[in-house]
Amino acid sequence: MKERDVIVVYLKDTEGQLKLRPAVCLRQLPHNYHAFIACGLTTRLQYCVEGFDEIVTPQDDNLERLRETSLIRLGFLSQIQIHEIVGHIGSISEERHRRLLKKLSDYLEEMSE
Repeated sequence: MKERDVIVVYLKDTEGQLKLRPAVCLRQLPHNYHAFIACGLTTRLQYCVEGFDEIVTPQDDNLERLRETSLIRLGFLSQIQIHEIVGHIGSISEERHRRLLKKLSDYLEEMSE
């Protein structure tokens, strides 16, 4: 696995139940963590935070194995251990990856001022 990959992993939903869902590997953690910072995807497009989250379709990037139009939720962050990854369904473009990291970085920087 590498940054930009769209993986399948068990993530907690809003009720705290584990659910198998796709996630984007945003950054690999340094040193020997063997983990990624990832953000979950959802098909519930009504949760979109304008200017923060991004909508993707199976026709975008390398996502033909994505079942339906989905929302990359930058606010749905998790640390994923490599051994927890169940599958791989594609990847996002370098441009989209850079844009997502910039949005997240700008948000975190803004909050610390």
